[in-house]
Amino acid sequence: MENHATQTRADRGSFIWDFIDEDLASGRYDRVHTRYPPEPNGRLHIGHCKAIYIDAMTARRYGGKFNLRFDDTNPAKEEQEYVDGIMDDIHWLGFDWDGGLFFASDYYGKCYDLAEKLILQGDAYVDELTQDQMREYRGTLTQPGTDSPYRSRPARESLALFRRMRAGEFPEGSYTLRARIDMSSPNINLRDPVLYRILYKEHHRTGKAWCVYPMYDYAHPIGDALEGVTHSLCSMEYEIHRPLYDWVVRKCGFENPPRQIEFARLNITRTVMSKRFLRGLVESGRVRGWDDPRMPTISGMRRRGYPQSALIDFVERAGFSKVDSTVDASLLEHCVREALEETAPRAMAVLRPLKVILTNWPEDRIDSIALENHPNHPEMGERVVPFGRTLYVERDDFMENPPKKFFRLYPGGEVRLKGAYIIKCERVIKDESGEAAALECTVDMESRSGTPGSARKVKGTLHWVGESGAAPLTVRLYEPLLKDESAVEPDIEAVGEDSGAESASAKHAKPDIESRVNPDSLTELAGCLGEPILAQAQAGDRFQFMRQGYFTVDPDTRPGQIVFNRTVGLKDSWAKQVK
Repeated sequence: MENHATQTRADRGSFIWDFIDEDLASGRYDRVHTRYPPEPNGRLHIGHCKAIYIDAMTARRYGGKFNLRFDDTNPAKEEQEYVDGIMDDIHWLGFDWDGGLFFASDYYGKCYDLAEKLILQGDAYVDELTQDQMREYRGTLTQPGTDSPYRSRPARESLALFRRMRAGEFPEGSYTLRARIDMSSPNINLRDPVLYRILYKEHHRTGKAWCVYPMYDYAHPIGDALEGVTHSLCSMEYEIHRPLYDWVVRKCGFENPPRQIEFARLNITRTVMSKRFLRGLVESGRVRGWDDPRMPTISGMRRRGYPQSALIDFVERAGFSKVDSTVDASLLEHCVREALEETAPRAMAVLRPLKVILTNWPEDRIDSIALENHPNHPEMGERVVPFGRTLYVERDDFMENPPKKFFRLYPGGEVRLKGAYIIKCERVIKDESGEAAALECTVDMESRSGTPGSARKVKGTLHWVGESGAAPLTVRLYEPLLKDESAVEPDIEAVGEDSGAESASAKHAKPDIESRVNPDSLTELAGCLGEPILAQAQAGDRFQFMRQGYFTVDPDTRPGQIVFNRTVGLKDSWAKQVK
């Protein structure tokens, strides 16, 4: 099989590809066909990015096909807007479903027919236990389950009841269709799992055509088999479900069914990796939506200004294994910073302005200061910044009583303004509260950068914005959504929310997630000022603000009011860790 993939960090070794190589060499399969199966009940997050990458890049590596299939088996939580949003996210990441676009609902008829087949084979029966009773009968991890009193129901009777369920003759919760496997199995997923339940919910694609819906663990392997998928690649939550996956495709009569291979999920410090909790944040109003720049969703990171290449780089660096681990969030920021360092033009912006009056500068004089757009890329050209009698510096760049080695402005102190002149602080003008309202400074008129007088050196260089032509800005600063370093692990939705189980981690994390939300995750600064070029910025434009970090124009921007998101700061804690 010819290798069509571009070399990546992931090519250093992947156990997944080792397994596939074995399958191709043995003749088990003569091609590679993968799929990504999201549930349309929310937007994708960075953890899903890893799964998409593995599925799509595996198909690309072997010259195979990659499907996108929405596992839309739970109409109570699924919406068309999520379908559209997920497709947009995957395209933005740089992938396409060349094998086709599918929905589990495309196969409702086939799933139903196969369910009748299982009943007639003696592999399924209609049960009348309630959810609570079913939980009691299921047993525990150390104790076997107990047979339902309806487990021995004759096939013809179960078939008749199942058809009446389909016809809408029974209320929700009164009947289910269960697989007849082994109530004493050490794997609880094999203790007669539910295959179908009654739901009187309108489906976003099929409307009211169905009132019985297949469970995820039943519909998912059937969809894989019907589409000709060879390798079902999924996170480790699926490992305990693999025997049920294999049971379904075998009992349904599929020849040479897909092989399931699991990989470790992606966990990141101080990052919510559960769609359930993310949805809770959206619905409670704790964030502004799925694309809030604080969210670890692909749409949120995109709005914040993360480049697509940085997310792919991060996934590759995080690597693939079968052992769960937690990646430091600083690695993701490092990847973003590396991508923007080479592509983002430079600009100056003052987030907390302090007025500076140059007392010896003529009131009507405006100098044009030429600044490079990128110090390492002269081909990106220059811009002109106006310099006049009144300008603004960062309030934190002034201290009335500074400590030693404070090389910024203070009474009697000198600094150079980037690309311009050396100024000296002569007097502090205070407001009624005693805070500095303005600084009166003098200019060394012979010290302009690029002239012979610029040879005079001072220790501090500050960014600044001239009053003439200054662009009013609103700047949003972001911190992690969680106060502590640990991640919120994905819940069972990574396997399928309607798969009939809930992970222990989800049960444990759910009650305390609200207490862990960082109340200072968003700081919005109004009254910021930027150099004139920023007034023309459009949504999605990225800049490095001198000494501040990387910033991206938010879609909330309107004429006369530019809104910037801080994408990432300049400080690189990851680079320091690996040195």
